[in-house]
Amino acid sequence: MNSEKLHIRLHVYDEEIEVTIPRQDEEYYRKAAKLITDRYNAYAQAYKGKKGEHTIALMTLIDIALLFERESAKNDTAPYDDVLTKLTSEIEEAMK
Repeated sequence: MNSEKLHIRLHVYDEEIEVTIPRQDEEYYRKAAKLITDRYNAYAQAYKGKKGEHTIALMTLIDIALLFERESAKNDTAPYDDVLTKLTSEIEEAMK
C-alpha cells in the first residue's frame, strides 16, 4: 500500500538523495546515510589528495560491508541448529 511508504530526502556525504521507503524503516535509512557519510568523511580526510573519490567510495563500501559480514557471522545460528537437530534426534531415538 502506498500509505505504508514514505518519501524522504537523505543527506549522504555531499548529495541529497530522494528515496521512497517503507515507513517503518525510516530510522534505519537515516542511520545508514549517517554511517556512510561518517565513514566516507573519515576516508576522505585520511586520503585527501592521495586517492580519488571513486576509490574512497569503494573503501567506504568495503568498510561497511565488513561490519555487516562480522555481524552476520556473530548471528550465524547454523552450528546451534545442527547441534539441536542432532540432540532432538538422539532424544527421539532414546524415547522409542
